[in-house]
Amino acid sequence: MTQPLSRGVHHLALNTDDMKMTMDFYVGVLGMPLVHALKVPPGLGTGPGNRGNPPFENLRHYFFDAGGDSLLAFFEMPKGAKPKGDCDAIGAMQHVSFAVSTERFEDVLRRLKAADVPVLGPIPVGCDTWSVYFYDPNGIRLEFSHQGESEPRVVDRWRQTKDEALAELRTLTGDRGWLETVVAHLPDRR
Repeated sequence: MTQPLSRGVHHLALNTDDMKMTMDFYVGVLGMPLVHALKVPPGLGTGPGNRGNPPFENLRHYFFDAGGDSLLAFFEMPKGAKPKGDCDAIGAMQHVSFAVSTERFEDVLRRLKAADVPVLGPIPVGCDTWSVYFYDPNGIRLEFSHQGESEPRVVDRWRQTKDEALAELRTLTGDRGWLETVVAHLPDRR
């Protein structure tokens, strides 16, 4: 079994131009509590100390508890400074999916309906997983998924056998050595 490099996502940093609206949605509607609020220190936006932050000074950078010891963070861009993103562009984030228990899934659905947020689903998306899709007020596409269990087992549920993975991977390349290497850690059968 190949071990992953990390134990998971520390934080996913997204952008908004309205932190209050974003907080109202993530804290009030989705129930992700704020855990850290800061302004990026001077010199780290446009100065030589920039470490990958957006190129603006004194931006708000807030972190929310996304569960599973991971955070969802937002930078607040100055209004009108950047165009709205296209989630289907190359290099962009298409959507983010959160794994939840069945009980929490039903709670999220109730919260979304109470907030009049349009949703797609619940729909089956494979591997005995049900999802609901919707957009946050910034236009970021989100998904919440459950597997009919109190504790989601995402990797175990979605792990394919070698043959299942190879059926698709062979459409990518005919390089047998490469194919054998990338599926070597997968089981032969369920």
